[in-house]
Amino acid sequence: MAERPGPQGGHGLLYLTDEQLRKGIEAMFFAYRGFTAAPDRILDEQDYGRAHHRALHFIQRSPGTTVGNLLDILGVTKQSLNRVLRRLMEDGLVEARVGREDRRERHLHLTEKGVALERALSEAQRDRMRAAYRAAGPQAVQGFRQVLEAMMDPEMRRQFDGDAKAGGR
Repeated sequence: MAERPGPQGGHGLLYLTDEQLRKGIEAMFFAYRGFTAAPDRILDEQDYGRAHHRALHFIQRSPGTTVGNLLDILGVTKQSLNRVLRRLMEDGLVEARVGREDRRERHLHLTEKGVALERALSEAQRDRMRAAYRAAGPQAVQGFRQVLEAMMDPEMRRQFDGDAKAGGR
């Protein structure tokens, strides 16, 4: 693995073999499996899936977000999101409030029950990330974050960066 000066602030570029890249891809697959295992068990008990989890997560992160904004963040079809939101609303986890400025808009909020489920799902993931971050150390955490951000599509990166400016991350 040769390191050479790179264009960004003197950071070196890594030249990785196909085998090293394959191992990195596999590591992401297995890490994701571990990252989602506990929430998947909780979701399965209530007959929900990962789409429900993602909706709950982003509604919790941005209370009052619109259906249109959630569509942009999740990158799913309107039909798919409507199916997920309908179920979450029927089950009393999410409520849609009419917009104050534009009455055609629906602003999404978690109910107390929705907050409790989202907290249970995210606590399991935060515990796993916290343990991994502590084991890896601060430099590895920063490097991991840089790799994840570099893998994001430009539009997703803008949304992620916007979330950070609004008090996220």
